[in-house]
Amino acid sequence: MTTETLTIARLGSGGDGIADTSAGPVYVPFTLPGEVVAVARVKNHATVMSMSVASPERVTPPCVHFGPDGRNGTCGGCTLQHAGDALYHPFKRNLVVAALKSKGLTPEVAPLVIARPGERRRVVFTARRTEKGMLLGFNQAGSHHIVSIDHCPIASDGIVLRLEDIRRVAGAIATSSEPFRLTVLETLSGLDLAFEGVKTVGDRERRAVTQCVLSLRGIARVSNDGEILIEPQKPEIDFGGVRVSPPAGGFTQATKEAEEAMAGLVLAALGKAKRVADLFAGSGTFALRIARKAKVHAVEGEEKAVKALDHGARNTQGLKPVTVERRDLFRRPLMASELKAYDAVVFDPPRAGAEDQCKELARSGVKTIVAVSCNPVSLARDLAILTAAGYRIRLVTPIDQFLWSAHVEAVAVLEK
Repeated sequence: MTTETLTIARLGSGGDGIADTSAGPVYVPFTLPGEVVAVARVKNHATVMSMSVASPERVTPPCVHFGPDGRNGTCGGCTLQHAGDALYHPFKRNLVVAALKSKGLTPEVAPLVIARPGERRRVVFTARRTEKGMLLGFNQAGSHHIVSIDHCPIASDGIVLRLEDIRRVAGAIATSSEPFRLTVLETLSGLDLAFEGVKTVGDRERRAVTQCVLSLRGIARVSNDGEILIEPQKPEIDFGGVRVSPPAGGFTQATKEAEEAMAGLVLAALGKAKRVADLFAGSGTFALRIARKAKVHAVEGEEKAVKALDHGARNTQGLKPVTVERRDLFRRPLMASELKAYDAVVFDPPRAGAEDQCKELARSGVKTIVAVSCNPVSLARDLAILTAAGYRIRLVTPIDQFLWSAHVEAVAVLEK
């Protein structure tokens, strides 16, 4: 370990400050461009010891769990609370611009759709039983230490105000001191608690969870590794007026506001398309909204998500026909010959993107394609495949769903 003084040149794609040195770039968390810091360095990573010049864009973090001075962050849930909006918002947008540019793409990129505190309806906690009680919070940056929290500025009030109840349920299910994950989703009918990694859940724990949940109000469901332990009410979320009960632990967008923004862009791009394929459809985030104005074929690899989508469609009046197909699009993408039946295609894959599916789309000639992505790097690769086949990127819109982090969503509209 060496101690030295560095000047931060820029923010990296992970949100760390980067200092350029003769030995190469050095990554310094919780710093901003223009700042001069004394650091303790190990190879190309450093920890701030003191700061002699602070950026005018530095602000006081709103959460004490982040670190009162913005440099000694403890909670690993956020990385950029110390950055003012004038720096933070362009940084988020530029993650998309830079990824596209790396593939030679320079389309119009809209201003960032911003996120605000208190919007997160889905939060993933780490928890562990200790002699002093349940730890519930987030892993400290770069470590397995759990920082227990009593509030969280990114999360909705519906979650923050129930933290103690969530701890009680976690205490009922936990049998050892091994850490585990807990995804909390605020739904229309109550909180959906999905545990992962609780190794031994026997009859005693099941009874304890049942008694605990029944003594509380507003817990819709508790599951462990996808197995439902108790479900006093079906947890429901609203996809454009269609009620859907997502699978236990299944994917949902983290904020309703970002979901609505993405859905609005998708629907606007589809225009008057009459037949639409929605690929990687999940539980119907886009498909069920699209069905208000067009026939939809929804394709998804996860069986429970397909069933949730189908149930929502069958139990809602006023929709155009919705067909569903369970299919692993990574192993067996829709072929160009199949895609020719559609006026438009929407795809929203996991972080890995949809490379093989895009190769088939490129050969299909579908008039309109809307790509939704949570990873600018894989999005840029996928769009490069499509543009090489003659598609034109009409617009890319970055959307901030994970406030004060280095993660950004994007919606790209392509035409041929």
